[in-house]
Amino acid sequence: MLTERHLEIFIALAEEEHFGTAAQRVGITQPPLSQGLRRLETLLGVRLFERERGVSLTEEGALLLPHARRALAAITELRESGAREHADGRRLRIGLTPEVPAWLAADVAAAPVRTGAPVRIGVAMAPTATLLSDIAAGRLDIAVVRHPAVLHGLAAGQVVRLPTWTLTPADYAEHTLAAVLRELPVAVRARGEAPAAHDLFVDTLASRGRRVRTVVVSDERAGLALVAAGQAVLVTADNSLAATGVVRRQTTDPPLPLRLRVAWDPRRRGSAESAGTARLLADTLSGTAVAG
Repeated sequence: MLTERHLEIFIALAEEEHFGTAAQRVGITQPPLSQGLRRLETLLGVRLFERERGVSLTEEGALLLPHARRALAAITELRESGAREHADGRRLRIGLTPEVPAWLAADVAAAPVRTGAPVRIGVAMAPTATLLSDIAAGRLDIAVVRHPAVLHGLAAGQVVRLPTWTLTPADYAEHTLAAVLRELPVAVRARGEAPAAHDLFVDTLASRGRRVRTVVVSDERAGLALVAAGQAVLVTADNSLAATGVVRRQTTDPPLPLRLRVAWDPRRRGSAESAGTARLLADTLSGTAVAG
């Protein structure tokens, strides 16, 4: 098997051109160095050095030397990166559904660090269905997802309800929501991103006898653009989302809160710690949302 020591011997001998000096450089005696070189040449199937008059690279050795240097540098970088990861503390990979407003998502991601815990945060934004799949696969440690959702064995904390606002074109400022919805569709994300939550949202609107039409948008900014163009209505938890020609109203008839939960995998090592982090994130969601 090719090892780091083989690479060190090859590079040292190529640069020193002397067995004794190269052995001293890599911290071994000359016999183990010669043995290591023979083993490396056997593994590579080529002769690396001419030994008749001193020590010099063969043509094959000269061609392979740059590759050996890159390989050794990569191993060194890998070791140093691992040392930094260990020194910087536990890595916590957090997922966030895009419906969480940006200012609130930032507070949630920063919450574990603000407790003083030695933790390095990684953040991923993705639809609820993707986040749940990533937790189950071990790509994420914990995630804020929309509720309801099919958890498939994952654990989830309390449901946090964030207030929402309905954004309508300015031409409909004096209309009731029911009247607006008779004229315009509601901008929504694709159902496949969070099927159960999507169905609850649409069914709640329809329960008041309203005719509900929807138009699929890639994100809330795209939805806002349609509202500004007078072509849709948008329900959002982001109280900073605004544009010229768009009117904001609190969503109360019916109330359409953004329902969120923090999910994790109880089958994985450290699940008790994940449950504690879930409570922290849920508290941050509810507390910061009220303040915001």
